Amino acid sequence: MNAAGTIDRPLTHDPKKQAPMKPSTSEPAGSATPDFTTTGAIDSRQNRTREMQLIPEALARAHMHDLLQGAEQERRAVRLATARRMQRRAERASMRARRALAMAVMQ
Repeated sequence: MNAAGTIDRPLTHDPKKQAPMKPSTSEPAGSATPDFTTTGAIDSRQNRTREMQLIPEALARAHMHDLLQGAEQERRAVRLATARRMQRRAERASMRARRALAMAVMQ
């Protein structure tokens, strides 16, 4: 099926391969409306397309950055909890050793 493309579904997304925008036939030839076939319009359309194509990549990069930061924060929290647990264990062992020493000295 070789139907011409529409605005919603163009045949190609490359602005250089698309048909140039033609001025309206209902307006007089010398109207004040600018001609949209200038290279500046094509360049800006290309840049916009390039930027829009990079948006999902930027969103994915930001999402991965957030996930990595969350994972690193969780690792730090686990390390802190482990360190506190080990500190309490060491304090209990120290108290047992002191008590044992005091009992040995008293006898």
